Amino acid sequence: MKSDRSLHSRVLTSAPELTTGRLLLRGPQDSDLDALTEMVTQSDRMAHVGGKGTSTEAWRAFISGIGHWQMRDFGFFTITDRNSGETFGRCGLLRHVGWPETEMAYHLFDGAEGRGIAYEACVAVRRWAGENLGLGPLASFIAPANARSRALAKRLGAVEEGLHVIDGDEALVHRHLAHDAPLARAQWLEVSQ
Repeated sequence: MKSDRSLHSRVLTSAPELTTGRLLLRGPQDSDLDALTEMVTQSDRMAHVGGKGTSTEAWRAFISGIGHWQMRDFGFFTITDRNSGETFGRCGLLRHVGWPETEMAYHLFDGAEGRGIAYEACVAVRRWAGENLGLGPLASFIAPANARSRALAKRLGAVEEGLHVIDGDEALVHRHLAHDAPLARAQWLEVSQ
């Protein structure tokens, strides 16, 4: 019988590992469920994605994320500190049924904001999506009231394209730079050191 420790560190997808100067982005592991559940059930940050949820909804989101990797060969990476292993949030690519295109999505857990972590993770995911998946300029679908997420998209060089309805919710579509655009390459050099 496996120990509790081994059950909580199993790799659940075939996601590659991406690294930056500070971060390791890896596929979901069993141990990531607790942090996601805390965010879904406790964080005021959930206001921009429909409000707080239940632990059952967190479980379903977690399992859905694993299935997304299996069906699409991409999904959310877990953002961690390269040295300590501390978990900061998730960043990756989503393409749900009925969505107009693939989205680069990101969210940080409480306490991780304000340190450039989401920026660094997005730069790495954008590069991976272009170089390894051949995806062109990605989009992010951001709630109009989510000022922090909109500011991050702007810092990444994304251009706001307008308001759309996606899955019944209004979202501002932000078009990101191509992974090989000059600014995108410069951003990669900045975060990869």
